[in-house]
Amino acid sequence: MRDPESLYRLLPGDDEVPRGLPLVAGLTGFSDAGGAVSQVSAYLLDELEHRDLAVFDNDELLDWRARRPVIVFDETRITEFRMPSLALRLAEDELGAPFLLLTGYEPDFHWEAFVAAVRSLIDRFEVSATTWIHAIPMPVPHTRPIGVTVSGSREDLIEALSIWRPRTQAPGNAMHLLEHRLHGSGHPVTGFVLLVPHYLADTEFPSAAVTALESLTAATGLLFPTDRLREEGREFLAKIDDQVEGNTELARLVGTLEERHDSYMEDNPLRSPLTDEDGELPSADSIAAELENFLAVRRATDDDREL
Repeated sequence: MRDPESLYRLLPGDDEVPRGLPLVAGLTGFSDAGGAVSQVSAYLLDELEHRDLAVFDNDELLDWRARRPVIVFDETRITEFRMPSLALRLAEDELGAPFLLLTGYEPDFHWEAFVAAVRSLIDRFEVSATTWIHAIPMPVPHTRPIGVTVSGSREDLIEALSIWRPRTQAPGNAMHLLEHRLHGSGHPVTGFVLLVPHYLADTEFPSAAVTALESLTAATGLLFPTDRLREEGREFLAKIDDQVEGNTELARLVGTLEERHDSYMEDNPLRSPLTDEDGELPSADSIAAELENFLAVRRATDDDREL
């Protein structure tokens, strides 16, 4: 394995960082349902004071042909080449409490070396605990609070917040590997997996970002501004509800999801809120087709706002 510390570049001033801070992390690239991780990352960088501490090497970790950078072309020339970033930052929450923030893309290469590099930074800054977020699509209704599955070493959070505790096999990501290594070494670590309605998985679902931030607060005690996201979430859900009310078939499908969810939450013998008695999943295509027009209009509206 290559030298882990060769994967990142420390910036001046790292010796001034307080030791013993919590680390908050979220990487994009694999199964970011509802855009939860990407929204939280962008929101925190927009809303909070922060500065870079360590920047990871794109050429070592990124598959450029699979995830190409964005250029801005203005009639006759390239005016901007937007490079991706994977970095550890020092940030301050809404009340000025400092913490470390790891955001950016999930590495395509050198996972073991990347995990070792993050662990070296955790040791360097004497991180008190690590908390990370992830989001996956699930057949759950948008009319109920977004649930989470909690993993790691915080039994109090698992008992209080983890509504679905499966025994299963699933594709892993780089942060799963980091959690596994940290847990094995005795470092306090918590992972939150948000269970996002599968028919909204390809959208930017503001409520998913709010739940992610609330989960981070529960684990760390940090406070994050959420007013804008909550307002956007209310507007988003109102438009979804309008679509549901105007379509009998869609309303029936959402109602079925609500019944399964509520039965599960009431300790019904159903194995989980995701399947019926026969173990069958409701069709995502049925709901997605009905919402296609709404989502197309939302994307067009968002594009107009950017002009």
